[in-house]
Amino acid sequence: MSNQSIVDTAKANYMGNYSQFPIAIKSGRGTILTDEDGKEYLDFVAGIAVNALGYGDEDERKALLSVIDSGVLHTSNLYYNSHAVHAAAMLNELAGSSEVFFCNSGAEANEAALKMARKYGSGRGKSEIISFHHSFHGRTYGAVTVTGQEKYHKGFAPMLPSVVYAEYNDLDSVRALASERTAAIIVEPLQGEGGIIPADREFLSGLREIADSLDAILIFDEVQCGMGRTGKPFCFQHYGVKPDIMTLAKALGGGLPMGAAVAFGKAAGIFSPGDHAATFGGNAAAAALAEVVLSKLPKLAAQADANGRYLGEQLDGIVADFPDLCVEARGMGLMRGIELKVPPRDVISACMEKGLLVCSAGYTVLRFVPPLIVSKEDIDKAVAIVRSALSASGAEEGKDAT
Repeated sequence: MSNQSIVDTAKANYMGNYSQFPIAIKSGRGTILTDEDGKEYLDFVAGIAVNALGYGDEDERKALLSVIDSGVLHTSNLYYNSHAVHAAAMLNELAGSSEVFFCNSGAEANEAALKMARKYGSGRGKSEIISFHHSFHGRTYGAVTVTGQEKYHKGFAPMLPSVVYAEYNDLDSVRALASERTAAIIVEPLQGEGGIIPADREFLSGLREIADSLDAILIFDEVQCGMGRTGKPFCFQHYGVKPDIMTLAKALGGGLPMGAAVAFGKAAGIFSPGDHAATFGGNAAAAALAEVVLSKLPKLAAQADANGRYLGEQLDGIVADFPDLCVEARGMGLMRGIELKVPPRDVISACMEKGLLVCSAGYTVLRFVPPLIVSKEDIDKAVAIVRSALSASGAEEGKDAT
């Protein structure tokens, strides 16, 4: 099949909720993807920070085949399966946490965290959730309510009650909203969809102090910034501030749907049988891939740290060389972005034409979230393409001005 035939079939059958680029991915190896027409792309999207091990990882292949060969892809949570149990133990050891709830996505992980917070607060007269402007926590109803971006609320009002929004990296704005009614504070240690914005150290430590003073639950959403992407196994480890609940997904399942809500300290023991469930949570196939990812997480994180610093230096160079098109580069590890003065989609399309896949974050940021196995040679190739795309964009800007 060709790209165009697949696009045509999709448009005839899909709901219109995506604005997709007109290519269909057929295969991949390492950091390279190939579309149905045979064109190759250097991938700096990684399924939106999902494919940490790139494509064709042999250990993932063996793990998945072993589950397929067992004949049991799914058992439900009426019974245990060894892959999910082992993955939970590995996750707790790496994070220093106590309990894990497995689900299927980041939105589901955040829904679980919100329910935990509400249950913890229910006997204490607490129900209010503090979130942040420009945050993103998922598309389900609770998760989108705590997402502090009006564009995701439009058309779906009324949102859930007792959710308020503070300013990111502004403790005074949190203190102005916090009260004895506060059940939880939910925050991304590194905002993703809001524009690749890292938290200040004092901000996260201040949130910890506020939550402790009110006996509220502090939730860190590490769906995108967790799993080694920022240069440590989990983003909170950069700050020395431990949450009560951490949510994960994306890279956790090695390319299959998997999310987790991870409990620390006072959040352990909140859920009792019947409080929450996910039919497919901890699915054997996804959990087997999670075992592979978790086994490699320390090494992946170290690689993301070293190559992420290199990527950051190269992006700083782009900003310096294109002051009319770029505002600044920011991020951590292999979760980086350049804030642009031109529409990101135009640059993304130009990069795609030249064989590089990148994506956007928010309205103005060009986002780079490659597989964690990316090499410095890959980074050099990607940066060269971005420079070429920006040069072409600058030329078009100049042409429009005349």
